[in-house]
Amino acid sequence: MYKMMVADVDSPSYFVATAAVKLGFFQAEGVEIEFIPEYGAKHGPEKLRDGSIHFFGGPAFAATRAFPMWKGAKLLCALSQYSYWFMGIRKDIEIERGDIAGLKGLRVASSFAFPRTALKYMLSEAGMDMDRDEVQIVESLATHSEWHSLDGIRAIRENHADAFWGNGMRLALAEKAGLAKLHLDLRRGDGPPGARFYNFAALTTTDALIEKEPEVAAAAIRAIRATQRALQADPNLARKVGDDLFPKDQAELIPVLVARDAPFYDASIGPDAIEGLNRFAMANGLSKRMLAPEDIVATQFSALWSN
Repeated sequence: MYKMMVADVDSPSYFVATAAVKLGFFQAEGVEIEFIPEYGAKHGPEKLRDGSIHFFGGPAFAATRAFPMWKGAKLLCALSQYSYWFMGIRKDIEIERGDIAGLKGLRVASSFAFPRTALKYMLSEAGMDMDRDEVQIVESLATHSEWHSLDGIRAIRENHADAFWGNGMRLALAEKAGLAKLHLDLRRGDGPPGARFYNFAALTTTDALIEKEPEVAAAAIRAIRATQRALQADPNLARKVGDDLFPKDQAELIPVLVARDAPFYDASIGPDAIEGLNRFAMANGLSKRMLAPEDIVATQFSALWSN
């Protein structure tokens, strides 16, 4: 029995990996697998390293925390293309969408290291002087739950922040509540040049599994690809997963968010994605040098990305 964990369960960002297990696509490939419904951003890469899990769906750069310079781990395929973090801003603030300079003097709430790393880098690349706190990044309010999609609502409702940074569900819920509006969507071209290539959602496994069980690694890619096609054809399949895992309000939204992001469901990892990931990793101390594609990606399986 293999085990899968994602960085953020109540998020559309890694939903393809979750759905691949929950909708039976791994099983259809002959791989018996269990989905671990825990918040994997805290310890997912470490569990991958110690063998507690076998596959991790999360940021493409996440494994570097437990596998420096990707030594010992590889990306098998993309779950979706491009950087997938959003910024929502308080609805009554008069600011043009995408105007990063207009954030000067505002507070932006962000939780956990993975998204906050991208937020700081994005603001710096846009010319904000982070040493002078031109934009104040504040920790999301503490919660006793591992579900963080309501963090955006809470940040604005309790006047903890003027804006928030996080996954698509966080934004969708705050929009639905009438508290926030979309300010930045890196995937669709907002942000400084090249921002959409900072990161992408990927399926990561270990070199040990690839070497010992290459057929399982290949089956995992086929399962992801089949899931991407199925969700593109019928986003309402997502509700079957949502009802099992999410609170009601999120379960209702997940088919809408999947339909929105389905055009980006592509398993391939192209040269632009690798270059962008390399540059992001170097700029943030995750890598000491530009790495070749085969140092990051299990390129021997690349034919399966589109086949």
